[in-house]
Amino acid sequence: MIDQIKEKAEKYFEDTVATRRHIHANPELSFEEYQTSEFVKGKLQEYGIPFKEGYVKTGIVGLIEGNNPSKKTIALRADMDALPIFEENDKEYKSKNEGVMHACGHDVHTSSLLGAARILNELKDQWEGTIKLIFQPGEERLPGGASLMIKENALENPKPNYIFGQHVLPSMEVGKVGFKPGMYMASTDEIYMTIKGKGGHAALPHLNIDPVLITSHVIVALQQVVSRNASPSVPSVLSFGKVIANGATNIIPDKVMVEGTFRTMDEEWRADAHTKITRLAKEIAQSMGGDCDIEIRKGYPYLVNDEELTLKARENAIQYMGAENVIDMDLRMTAEDFSYYTQRMPGCFYRLGTGNESKGITSGLHTSTFDIDENALKTGVGLMAWLAICELKGRSF
Repeated sequence: MIDQIKEKAEKYFEDTVATRRHIHANPELSFEEYQTSEFVKGKLQEYGIPFKEGYVKTGIVGLIEGNNPSKKTIALRADMDALPIFEENDKEYKSKNEGVMHACGHDVHTSSLLGAARILNELKDQWEGTIKLIFQPGEERLPGGASLMIKENALENPKPNYIFGQHVLPSMEVGKVGFKPGMYMASTDEIYMTIKGKGGHAALPHLNIDPVLITSHVIVALQQVVSRNASPSVPSVLSFGKVIANGATNIIPDKVMVEGTFRTMDEEWRADAHTKITRLAKEIAQSMGGDCDIEIRKGYPYLVNDEELTLKARENAIQYMGAENVIDMDLRMTAEDFSYYTQRMPGCFYRLGTGNESKGITSGLHTSTFDIDENALKTGVGLMAWLAICELKGRSF
């Protein structure tokens, strides 16, 4: 079976590359993946795979039934949305949509799932059960396409027993994959603050209430929420990435807008931290004569990989790729809405190496120069197909 899968991954490699390049060149933002959805549906029709459309407008669920379809169901998931980033790569498949880019590898995820589906469909007389293909919109934007797909019953009829997802990792060399059983990725919350004061001439600060100065005190003080309150055993991150003060060299503005993120791996501490962030920001602003409006939008929960499923998948990956190409991953403070699926069923979310230092392919996720070594698509397609078949057969090597 391994030889069959590898032969087909190689046979269809050029097609998979072309699929990836088409999706990369035509990126669409979260919940706007209309052309991408049409493209995916066209591919499923080409492969003879039935599907249902219209989940969260652009989401698609395909079904591949093997022998004895009701025996077990395995779900495979890919996200389809892109990011609001101007691509700086000089490639033939560079984004045609200015200001939108597949800088997080969702083009790879979608093309890999399509390739895996093609192989699984051609081999369906050799396995029992059903494989559910989930092509999901809106991973990059709250409330997360996964949560909405679930609300619209994408996991029903049939309900999967297990779910697999993969994500590119540019810091890992092409040809390698990574697994982490148990707790793996953080929850994520968005913080929006408006620090309000009284603007005026910068040369007359005694007549103003400077929101820029207040903001600086608030941002610095909020770091103690993590450094002086979080338990060392609970990883936490509080970062601010956007500050807008529309004044000038000689103008103090009336308000400053701030955006940030809070991430952790403990729900009780998560709630406590929200309270501490809100209270501290408001009290500091008020103590300096201003005020603070703050909103914390609760985002994705932390992601826990099922221990048994992930350890089994790791062993099956070793069988497929060799032990030297299977890496043990550390905790990550990044977040993924795949976590919503893992709250409903045992799941395994693993990493696909896409970097190649010798080729200069080293740019990180969410950067304007992100790209992949496309040889990763052979692994992305083949391993996903292999893991699904192994789990359907209940095999661990």
